Parts: sequence; structure tokens; C-alpha cells
Amino acid sequence: MKNKIILFMMLLFAGSILTNNVAVAQKGKKYAEIKIQTSAQCGMCKDAIEKGLAYEKGVKSSDLNLDDKVVTVVYNTKKTDADKIRKAINMIGYDADNTAADAKAYENLPGCCKKGGHDGNSQD
Repeated sequence: MKNKIILFMMLLFAGSILTNNVAVAQKGKKYAEIKIQTSAQCGMCKDAIEKGLAYEKGVKSSDLNLDDKVVTVVYNTKKTDADKIRKAINMIGYDADNTAADAKAYENLPGCCKKGGHDGNSQD
């Protein structure tokens, strides 16, 4: 009987520690995920955006889906935010949600990466 009480108390104690740790982990959430609509056109765009974001402070990972032109970015909320990530994409030469690409960076993109460039009709 005494052993059962001790075992019960140990399980109760362990359960309270685990519950407390989960609550602390959720409260201090370090990473967030954002999905950003881009003006990417091709595989070169994917490479450029993902490589450019890899150098951005606080970005843990990025993955551009060319089917819907949406880049999913996981980032450290203590080091960067969604607006800085959009601005980084703009400075690479692409639109990001409702923010326009940097004009100079856009001009330096290969023809296939410009809007409409995949069919040979670049739009400036």
C-alpha cells in the first residue's frame, strides 16, 4: 500500500513538471511561420529567394512553392519580423504580398524571372 502511494505521488509530481514545461514552451514561443505571396516565376526565382532569405538574420528556413508562388518562412521572432522578411524579398527583386519589388533589383533579374518573363514577354 505504501509503495502504491509513493508511486502515485511520483506520477503526480512528474505530470505536474511536464505540464509546467509545456506551458513555458508555449508562452515563450521563439519561432513563427509566415506565408508570403511572391511574384516568383521559375526555378531561378525559387533559388534566388530561398538563398537570399537564408542570409537574413533570424530566418530559420524558407520554401517557395512555385505552383502558388507562396514562400513559407520560419523565423525567430526575437530577431526579425514579417515586414523585414517582406522587405528582404523586395530587395532580392520580387513583390512580397502587397509590397513592390525594389526597382533596381527587379531590373537586374534575368528575363525569365520578370513578371510574364516565362513566356518571353517581360512586363516592367
